[in-house]
Amino acid sequence: MLTDIEIVQKARIKSINEVAKDLEITEEEIEFYGKYKAKLNDKLVEKLKNKKNGKLILVTAINPTPAGEGKTTTTIGLGQAMAKINRKAIIALREPSLGPVFGVKGGAAGGGYSQVVPMEDINLHFTGDMHAITSANNLLCALLDNHIHQGNLLKIDPGRILIKRCLDINDRALRNIVIGLKGKINGVPREDGFIITVASEIMAILCLAKNLADLKDRLGRILVAYSYDEKPIYARDLNANGAMSVLLKEAFKPNLIQTLEGTPAIMHGGPFANIAHGCNSVRATKLALKLADYCITEAGFGSDLGAEKFFDIKCKIAGLNPATVVIVATVRALKYNGNIPKELLKKENLEALKKGIINLGRHIENMKKFSIPVVVAINRFDTDSEAELNYVKQYCTKLGVDFALSEVFSKGGEGGVDLAKIVCKAAEKKSNFKPLYDDNLSIKEKIEIISKEIYGTEYVVYTDLADKSIKMIRDLGADNLPICIAKTQYSFSDNPKLLGAPKDFNITVKDVKLSNGAGFIVVFTGDIMTMPGLPKIPAANYIDIDKNAKITGLF
Repeated sequence: MLTDIEIVQKARIKSINEVAKDLEITEEEIEFYGKYKAKLNDKLVEKLKNKKNGKLILVTAINPTPAGEGKTTTTIGLGQAMAKINRKAIIALREPSLGPVFGVKGGAAGGGYSQVVPMEDINLHFTGDMHAITSANNLLCALLDNHIHQGNLLKIDPGRILIKRCLDINDRALRNIVIGLKGKINGVPREDGFIITVASEIMAILCLAKNLADLKDRLGRILVAYSYDEKPIYARDLNANGAMSVLLKEAFKPNLIQTLEGTPAIMHGGPFANIAHGCNSVRATKLALKLADYCITEAGFGSDLGAEKFFDIKCKIAGLNPATVVIVATVRALKYNGNIPKELLKKENLEALKKGIINLGRHIENMKKFSIPVVVAINRFDTDSEAELNYVKQYCTKLGVDFALSEVFSKGGEGGVDLAKIVCKAAEKKSNFKPLYDDNLSIKEKIEIISKEIYGTEYVVYTDLADKSIKMIRDLGADNLPICIAKTQYSFSDNPKLLGAPKDFNITVKDVKLSNGAGFIVVFTGDIMTMPGLPKIPAANYIDIDKNAKITGLF
């Protein structure tokens, strides 16, 4: 089979103007970024505001292997399959970060014959949204340090600065740095550090803001530091949010693209699914719901992280009502959860599968707690044996959950027809969607509900630092916000090696941080890296371009 990039380079795709016309979008309502990309502007938002919403389908997954389980590929393939059964669907996705593209995992434009295009542009600079977010974040940091350097009227304590600079590249050397060295002219010396752009609160804000005015207000509410006399300092105190909004003006507009089969897709925003809520923008999702009968979207990592935050943060804030949830499962990930090393996952191993399939069971049980229909997509790999696939099917039947085999990687939309039919049928059932908890509960009550109901935790341990942070948030009157738990994606627990569906364990809350502008409270468990490093042999080593500008090695 051809590589992902070879498939894309051989494909014939529509101009973005044709895609827009299929959605009854006029040229006045889009802004072209070349032949195959466009921004959707406020004129379109205004035109569609009173139109009835389509049905919202969330695609999530079981706990993945380090290589991922094809959740984005399944999302794209399902959208393509909808067209095969004459249903009008649109896909809503996150934008890729350059960190995984040049690191280990590769891009986030799908795979095989279920990709969004132009794949090269999407995985690289796209329409510049990531750069705009990086610039806005770093402008805020520069204004803060300049304020201290120029007399520090707000009496900012350099030892209690809460924000960091960002960069959309994996660079471990920048995690912890010292700035302002070599004399007064270069600023005030202090410890600082970088996070990756997709971990920036500004990314989360862009994805949750309703409109430009809300974006500006949320940016102003970012808690950046404390003063020497314990007063909170916000971005608005530095008069930063106006200029930051100007930098984000174009990035705030969702991006229209298409799949290999011409299915429309809106791709916008890309917050981490552990440090943030891991979903594409509210603006993009709401537009997609107006433009088609079905909006198919995804949330990062497994359902314990991405789906829970989609329901308890994004749906609450945006007033969304999902119709059904699709859990992507793979034989290899289930065997991985049966404690088989990743280098042995290609070999048939029914014993490991039987041991690890309880992971799927826990995810199904968890999603049912939100009172919406659940469907399982068994994402087939060429190394899966018939015996293994049959065992997964039998397990789903035993649990009374609808399922379908998905072969969208190798067959495109045609490989997802059975899945599309089942999803449409599920979406017609009554959805009684309800979030897991009330935001007005205490911070610890909310943490413990998520930990016990979703992770299966016996109890939660809090460090002294976490208790102190919770008190500070309560003193600010910001404790009535949803909870965003940052933990490993590989386990229900805070230990990436505790696989399957563990019981009788506890998690430790190390610290708690207020993302005041985004509108949620981040709870840190385990070792969460906000600036990843590159592996020994990065994917970047294999990416190249020839004299005719043909790119190779991108996946």
